[in-house]
Amino acid sequence: MTITPSGYSVLREGNTAPDFSLPGIDGKTHSLMETKGAKATLVIFMCNHCPFVKPKMPYLRAIHEKYAGKGLAMFAINSNDQNAYPEDDFAHMKETAKAQGFSFPYLLDESQEVARAYGAACTPDPFLFDAGFGLVYHGRIDDAHKEPHEKAKTNELEEAVKQVLAGKEVTVKEEPSYGCNVKWKA
Repeated sequence: MTITPSGYSVLREGNTAPDFSLPGIDGKTHSLMETKGAKATLVIFMCNHCPFVKPKMPYLRAIHEKYAGKGLAMFAINSNDQNAYPEDDFAHMKETAKAQGFSFPYLLDESQEVARAYGAACTPDPFLFDAGFGLVYHGRIDDAHKEPHEKAKTNELEEAVKQVLAGKEVTVKEEPSYGCNVKWKA
């Protein structure tokens, strides 16, 4: 495991979210554009096995449940190499989502093109966009890396979500997320 911070060389604040068309565990193909009309869209790169992601899964579910009715759309994207990391394959994605009670689409980026387009570097790596798909926040979920949210002293991601949904400028200080590196194909 290589501990990796978020990367900032591809998407910068104000950049438009790259669209995608990816298969979801629900049997549907999902596109970023299906969230047109949402006040905010959260795209979070994650996977099933990462010890930095696992403790955040209940909190990510809670964020979606709390804010979906207020205008938040959310996608989780797994871009890891399934051949090298079979616990991140589609079948395990379905099991993880069911066990965690995800109500947001969990998508597979098998080609890894979407991760590259976003500049995703680690898991978890959240990107928050406003109603016009402009990047307004790319940073950590909270300060409790590799720990459940309940152990955090901060909640940057949720604060950024609340600001966007309220139509305000995001003033949350961006600190990089840390986690396992995206498992790139050789």
